This record gives sequence, C-alpha cells and structure tokens, in this order.
Amino acid sequence: MILDRRGLLGGGAAALGVMALPGIADATDPRDPIAPYRTPYKYPQRILSGSGVAGSFDEKAVDCPFVFSANGKFYLTYVGFDGRGYQTGICESDDLLNWKRVGLIMARDPDDPVTRHNIACASILRENELRSPARLIKVDGRYVAAWHAYPSAGYEEGPAVIGLAFSDDFLRWELGPVILRAEDGAEWERGGLYKPYLTKIGDTFHLYYNAKTTGQPWKEQTGLAISKDLKSWTRHPASPLLRPGPAGAPDFRFASDPVVVSHEGKWGMFYFGLARDGYARDLLAIGDSPTSFQKVDEVLIDVGAPGTIDEKYAHKPAIIYHDGALYHFYCAVSGKWPNDVRGLAVARSKPWI
Repeated sequence: MILDRRGLLGGGAAALGVMALPGIADATDPRDPIAPYRTPYKYPQRILSGSGVAGSFDEKAVDCPFVFSANGKFYLTYVGFDGRGYQTGICESDDLLNWKRVGLIMARDPDDPVTRHNIACASILRENELRSPARLIKVDGRYVAAWHAYPSAGYEEGPAVIGLAFSDDFLRWELGPVILRAEDGAEWERGGLYKPYLTKIGDTFHLYYNAKTTGQPWKEQTGLAISKDLKSWTRHPASPLLRPGPAGAPDFRFASDPVVVSHEGKWGMFYFGLARDGYARDLLAIGDSPTSFQKVDEVLIDVGAPGTIDEKYAHKPAIIYHDGALYHFYCAVSGKWPNDVRGLAVARSKPWI
C-alpha cells in the first residue's frame, strides 16, 4: 500500500481518460466569466528544475511556486527537496521566464522539533487582485509569510502544522509560533494540514489551506481560518470551502493548494485536483464572497501529452499579472514515481511570441 502523498500522486492511472479541453480556450472573451482566469498557452520547457548539485537543498527537485514583484524585479519562492525534506529558496527574474537562483530563505533547524526535517514557505502576504502586479504588503512595517512543516523526514511525511514568519526584507525570516494544528481541527483535517495561502480582505486576514482526512485512502479538502491580528486564529464555519468531487471529477480525491484572488466583485480560487485516473490538474472555483465558491466545470491547466514536462501532473498554482497577460506558474511532473522528474513550469493568457 502507498502511504506517502508523493507515492499516491505517483500511482498508476485508472481506466478514466485524461480530461482535456477540445482546443485553446478563449482567454479574452469579455462575455465569458472564466476568460480572465484562463492561461491556455504553456511554455514548453521547465523554468526551474532541481539543481543537481550534491548536498544542495534543492538537489533532487523543486516544487510549490509562489510569485510576486518587488524592487523592479519578479521573485519566485519555491521549496527544494534534497532527499530528506523540504526547505525554501527564492529566485529572481526580469521577465517571468528566465530565473536566477538567489539562495535559501527558510532552512530547517535540527534543534527545532517542528522544523528539524522540513520548512516550506507557501505564501507571503501580497496584493490579491487578479490583475495586480502582486506587490508584497507589510503589516506593522514587516512582511508576513505563511509556512508549513512536516514532522518526519521524507517527502511530505506526517501531519504538518502551519505557522507564520516575519521579515524586513523578504530574504531573512523570523519564524513565529505554530498557529494551526491538525488535532485542533474538524474531522476533514485531522490527518494533517497542507499548503497555506495568506491574504488580507478588509481588516481580516484570511488563511486558506488544504488538509487531509485520517486513514487510507485519504481525501484532501480546502478550508479557511481567519484573524484580526495574526495571533488569534479561528477556523471559519463554512469550512471546508471546497470538497472533493464525484467519481468522474478531476478533483475526486484532492481539492488542494488554494490561491485566492479578487476580480470585478468576484472571488476566484485556483486549486489543483487529483482524479481517479491518477493525474493532477489545476482547476478553478468562483464565488460572490471569499467564503463561498462554486467549482468551474473546466480544467485550467491540464496534463500534457506523453513525453512532455507535465505528462503526469500540472498542479500547485501561482498567479501574477504582467504586461497585459496573466501568468500561471505550476509544478510540472513527468515520468513514473519514484523516478519522476519534478520542476516548475508556466502558462500564460497570450501566446509565446
């Protein structure tokens, strides 16, 4: 039996076929409410891969992108896997396509029982409008990040917790205490917490996150915790906001890794789904409020054809708008587990010319 999350995502495909759009969906039609969120034009190569440098924090693979702009440049945080666990790095770019590694920004601490094996920075508080340049937002003069950490060595091993971190320059971070634990939550999250996405809506901080049920096989759903002061957090009663879909849905097993944006009075939640066919794809839900979403019956980023960089998974979204185009970063996986190749890729709303 496959017990770890990476192994589950790497399991064999079932009889269901891969869901695919019949063609390039229109990303500009003003009459179509989904059009502003579409990024149908994939760049065919990975924009970041495992370094391959022996002993480096990202030697084996890179995962979980988060993108923003600052100081006239673009920045992408990501987690690196070295065979033992996650740590978090950052890279920079002038054009959102060519990226230069800057270094490690959150490292595991062998003396800390929470982060001794893993520390994954999943998001930093930023502008959350869909068509914004995604500039970071300070709280009391400091940047705020949300991280999660798994208690055991390996790839996402054990029930993770969620915490916050604070920084003056978004490169050096001071970790705060854990703010959410699985054992304090409802039944849908008792198996462990996953990626948090932090936003501020009005005077309230919203922390979206996915979590898993206990037992085997588990399911993953997306919920919400809120706070006025970043210290005291309350799980929202509407949680889980996104539940797994029916048997034939692309999110039958997982509805995970939320990224929430606002657009013209609506709210969009990018997320990924895992289907019964064993493939993971990026999806979308739209709502009239930041606590109520309806799933869109369309795959935003589908897996690619055999032999492409995302033939197995196209998942874990990160969004930024620049020069009239929406960019959708994601984790692209090819090959078969445990020898799959995992890196970061990008699609956008206009062709690559």
